[in-house]
Amino acid sequence: MNLFLGIMIPFIGTTLGAGCVFFMRRELSPLVQKIFLGFASGVMVAASVWSLLIPAMDMSGHMGKLAFLPAAVGFLGGIAFLLAMDRAVPHLHLGSEESEGPKVALKKTTMLVLAVTLHNIPEGLSAGAVLAGAAAGNSSVTMAGALTLSLGIAIQNFPEGAIISMPLRGAGISRRRSFAYGALSGAVEPVAAAATLLLASYISPMLPYLLAFAAGAMIYVVVEELIPEASEGAHSNAGTIAFAFGFVLMMILDVALG
Repeated sequence: MNLFLGIMIPFIGTTLGAGCVFFMRRELSPLVQKIFLGFASGVMVAASVWSLLIPAMDMSGHMGKLAFLPAAVGFLGGIAFLLAMDRAVPHLHLGSEESEGPKVALKKTTMLVLAVTLHNIPEGLSAGAVLAGAAAGNSSVTMAGALTLSLGIAIQNFPEGAIISMPLRGAGISRRRSFAYGALSGAVEPVAAAATLLLASYISPMLPYLLAFAAGAMIYVVVEELIPEASEGAHSNAGTIAFAFGFVLMMILDVALG
């Protein structure tokens, strides 16, 4: 039951955020979008450090002074994976008119959903890797800590769901379709989490690498996309302040509940 909850909680956060389209009439203002982006960035960075990289190094303590090695290798692997995905999957970032990745004839709405879906892949990997560690009885990862990470991801997924559904509604798409697109962008998370969980059960010695891999993928998203979008133009200070609050909140959740 705990494993199922851990897998589904982040997706529920995205779905609830997408549901804002039924209660809000106007598109999110640039200020609110920057606050949401900054907050999500802070949560992801804190989760990468406390919930992923530190446990990865703790699990490798038997390696002595080389305990950093699995974390370093996994982290760089996660960066490389998202870099490849960024170039292989056509997508369009919010507020941009030029798509990234291969040039294909897709609707703008589809490209926006694909962009957010890319953000959500590393979050699913993170939840699955930590749940795998808890299920395996690893002393460096507890089930409470795994569920805390899922909760933290869900909290930052809420604004992400709104960020994708509200602009679609503002572009003239129906509320139901806008909600469906927003929720669909988060559907990859439980899939990625379940796949990672199954994979880790067969290669438990690789768990430190998987944790660090997820951290690298999350940091790539933050540095490549979220922070630049939160810092561009007016209200950049709001994104920075929101980053600090998101970071501190995730840090508190991880230490207090994990």
